[in-house]
Amino acid sequence: MRSYILSETNWKFVKEQDYQLAVLPWGATEAHNYHLPYGTDNFETDVLVHESARIAWEQHAKVVVLPTIPVGVNTGQADIKLTLNLHPGTQQSILKDIVESLFNHGIIKLLIVNGHGGNDFKQMIREVGRQFPDMFISTCNWFQSVDKGTIFENEGDHADEMETSLMMYTWPELVLPLDQAGNGTAKKFRIDELNERWAWTERKWSRTTSDTGIGNPKKATREKGEKYFKEVTSKLANLMIGLITTDLEDIYQ
Repeated sequence: MRSYILSETNWKFVKEQDYQLAVLPWGATEAHNYHLPYGTDNFETDVLVHESARIAWEQHAKVVVLPTIPVGVNTGQADIKLTLNLHPGTQQSILKDIVESLFNHGIIKLLIVNGHGGNDFKQMIREVGRQFPDMFISTCNWFQSVDKGTIFENEGDHADEMETSLMMYTWPELVLPLDQAGNGTAKKFRIDELNERWAWTERKWSRTTSDTGIGNPKKATREKGEKYFKEVTSKLANLMIGLITTDLEDIYQ
């Protein structure tokens, strides 16, 4: 039993705790090339958050990890078989109900740890935050916490070298041999500005990539995944500790 993971602990323990931060992992269920499981975003986010919470807990940070939400926004992948989708409005309703539950139990700090590029919680936090002005709601994308270029050779953002390496380290039994993976070749927009990240439109996955991957995974290794795992969990743990130890009345400097 890990006392900082809500789904594993019990009422006997919980009722005596003064939790200072709730952490909500949020992933997705979608195809990840041929070699990674549909639940990749959930498996990755789970293991990263759980390890980060362990580090924080052992430094006396009172954190509780909520159950992972396993479905995210996947409107661009709607035509790929068994990819599951939550519309942003549905996500916001779920978030509001969770915030209300936490608030009613005196937990006023929440960190949403996002593991899926299609999820974007900023506008939801603005609106839900207006409904619960005494709540402090924050979010982070763990996949943006560390410069991937210092570890991985090939760029990508879906079932790529990074995700494959991370899964090789954390869930190797769920990764098919790399000779079964697609190359993750993706088409770019004909409009250059849409490839520069300051302009945006949704990518239609089945027209962008033939294997559902974006980024070549063939140079992935367990060793790269371990290095990345340790760097990300260190950053996440520091964030959790900072959110717990910082007085909300004195959060700016």
